[in-house]
Amino acid sequence: MNTGNLMVLVDDNDKVIWTWEKMDIHRKWILHRAISVLIFNSKWKMLLQQRALSKYHCWWLWTNATCTHPYLDEEVLDAAHRRLQEEMWFDTALEEIFQFQYIAKFDNGLIENEYDHVFKWVYDWEITSVNPDEVNDYKWIDLKTLINDIEKNPSRYTEWFKIILNKYIELN
Repeated sequence: MNTGNLMVLVDDNDKVIWTWEKMDIHRKWILHRAISVLIFNSKWKMLLQQRALSKYHCWWLWTNATCTHPYLDEEVLDAAHRRLQEEMWFDTALEEIFQFQYIAKFDNGLIENEYDHVFKWVYDWEITSVNPDEVNDYKWIDLKTLINDIEKNPSRYTEWFKIILNKYIELN
């Protein structure tokens, strides 16, 4: 298991090519593996987190419950569970619902070029605290309100989350 500084480079079919240093990958157009997790409650409100100011990009933006880059020898499902616990301080069952690729450039010059595995589940227990080094805030929001806010305020949300939400809506 690595320390998180190495990321898994993949081809367009998500086949492992190599590992590379995290910040070098984000300075170039290098395709790498990622995971994203969507959490709903039984009222079909989605859990969002506001990324902490200490994040290396997209700080203070709202996004899905959690996301990360899997380690070289880590299954994507295991990475999703690991990161959910590290950021949101809870865990739950998860199922993979789709995969996609995207490229996004950020104001600080970094670039995401990801092959993203998206997971979801329903979680109805109370969230009492989150990791303040990773998450500034969190909230539950219904999809209609969320979609309206993204239309009015797209710059408040991460690029990958807007793509994920659109794909999720298309599939459901």
